Amino acid sequence: MPIRPRDGTARARRRYALFTGPIPLPPVDGEVLIRQTRGAAEYPVLVAVWRSAVVATHDFLEEEHRLAIEERLATDYLPNVRLAVAERDGVPIGFAGTASGKLEMLFVDADSRGKGVGSALLKHVIATHDVVSVDVNEQNEQAVGFYARAGFSVVGRSPVDGDGLPYPLLHMTSARERESAHLG
Repeated sequence: MPIRPRDGTARARRRYALFTGPIPLPPVDGEVLIRQTRGAAEYPVLVAVWRSAVVATHDFLEEEHRLAIEERLATDYLPNVRLAVAERDGVPIGFAGTASGKLEMLFVDADSRGKGVGSALLKHVIATHDVVSVDVNEQNEQAVGFYARAGFSVVGRSPVDGDGLPYPLLHMTSARERESAHLG
């Protein structure tokens, strides 16, 4: 019978790991933890994160379009992507959604912007969801710069977004994808 760690010490964790495998360490207070979503029950919190992020970064978005997207977020968008959630002290502060190697969405609560949350989410989905591309609103210059700094380059442009609305998209791919396409 394995020895269960009672005091959480490193020694107890190592002994327990010999029998059960590594024990994931909880984040230290204030650190960001990236995890899978807890499912539809968590969607209202993610919608609130989305709203905070969009209000802070998408000043080009017409109010009627923002409200229409928000209304469909939990029913049409979130269920159709693989979600990674960033949390601090047990509270979701950002999320990323992916599908078929494409980053479909990445949003960070306005109060957590500029603190490495978006970078942590992006690194996570690149490593674990095999993300190689992203479409970015051309008017969101901060996001375009964020992805460029992360190694993504513009490879195309669409005059409208995926819903046919007048928000041009920049199609960006990672250096890894461009190298793979070049070698293939």
